[in-house]
Amino acid sequence: MAKFLIEAAYTTEGLRALQKDKASGRKQAVAKALESLDGKLEAFYFSLGEHDVIAIADLPDAASAAAMALAVSASGLVRTKTTALLSVEEADRALGKKLTYRAPGG
Repeated sequence: MAKFLIEAAYTTEGLRALQKDKASGRKQAVAKALESLDGKLEAFYFSLGEHDVIAIADLPDAASAAAMALAVSASGLVRTKTTALLSVEEADRALGKKLTYRAPGG
């Protein structure tokens, strides 16, 4: 499973809907949506600042993460940003890969 950071910001209309649904209702809805993609909700927090929700999800692949982002954004009530996360081991594997690369102008 791949891990993804999901940052979400509610629109004004989305915040009004949140007041009706409550924070616990939103967490349950997100968990259920991820499960429908064969994924799992690892963490879910409401936050202050630029984003209203920060979540970490386990999903089978990037296409599943994109499906989640598209469905949520299509509601018009939430804007999302999804970032693929790498474990320390995955980052070490990436650092160990040999490749041929020419920098711009090099």
